[in-house]
Amino acid sequence: MARAFQACHKVLQPDGRLVVVFANKQPDAWETLVSALIRAGFVVTASCEMTTRTRAMASAALSSSIWLVCRKRSNTRLGWDNRVLQDMRENIIQQLRDFWDAGIRGPDFVWSATGPALEAFSAYPVVKKANAPNQFMDVVEFLREVRRIVVDFVVGRVLSRDGHEVVSGLDDVTTYYLLHRHDYRMAAAPVGSCILYALSCNLSNTALVNQYDLLTQSGKFSTGSTAEDNATETATSNSSGTTVRLKTWSQRKGRKLGLEVSAGQPIPLIDQVHRLMHLWRAGDQIKVNEYLDLRGLQQNGLFPPLLQALIELADAGSNERSLLEALSNHIAARGDIRAPSQQQLL
Repeated sequence: MARAFQACHKVLQPDGRLVVVFANKQPDAWETLVSALIRAGFVVTASCEMTTRTRAMASAALSSSIWLVCRKRSNTRLGWDNRVLQDMRENIIQQLRDFWDAGIRGPDFVWSATGPALEAFSAYPVVKKANAPNQFMDVVEFLREVRRIVVDFVVGRVLSRDGHEVVSGLDDVTTYYLLHRHDYRMAAAPVGSCILYALSCNLSNTALVNQYDLLTQSGKFSTGSTAEDNATETATSNSSGTTVRLKTWSQRKGRKLGLEVSAGQPIPLIDQVHRLMHLWRAGDQIKVNEYLDLRGLQQNGLFPPLLQALIELADAGSNERSLLEALSNHIAARGDIRAPSQQQLL
């Protein structure tokens, strides 16, 4: 691909333009494209998202195309990562608002920011790291930064109803859960899209299945599934291709759920909510209150909007929604509570 773009660069007039149309949901493909364009000496000067295909609107499939308008790069100076990332953020936020309002969702939305972001990164032949002498930011690192900004934007839209758009500080696992739940609910989801979301959250599908017990392949259920679980399976078992889906809260029954993860890693907020749901269903309000105090959840600014978002994402009339609403009412009735004691913290 780099050789093809180098040939284009050689024959292109100084004031000419190269237009690249790309529609691929694989991260490796985008990294190859971006690297090839930069190596060939091109800078992206404009981009747009074309949603003319019938599945483009409100679809989780990559059904729209990114159009990149490129010209020959005249700048030979080195770039610095802090400045490039700042310019990139300024370039993409308004574009994200426009794409969201246009109904673009799923992998389309994640990749929609790639074009505007490249205007900052491709302006330099190489980008150095300001805080790491003699090290350079590569395309993989840059695209990871772009994807993270996009997923934080989406999570902000899911969590907030007051126009706030970007949420930071939410752990990676909970961020992934909200992205997946928002786009696919509890239905089967194409594994390619889920891999993209996992990468955007610094995770892997394997970790989400084995380490965090969050995903399962369609058609595979643990014993003791509820009627609600079985109804979901009936809807998803007819899906073709390789698919995964979120486990329901009632399927996540590990004894250490909400209590322990790998050493040095924070307990995902979604795990804490699911543990509270198990405790509430068991009718043990004392343990619910103890866990709320132990984790300091009523002092966590992200906990109330997450709980409300989960209520809105749950099906009306479902057992999940009833439990979440009961929990929310109970927490609201407690009001402001004392901080956990020193003994509890230890």
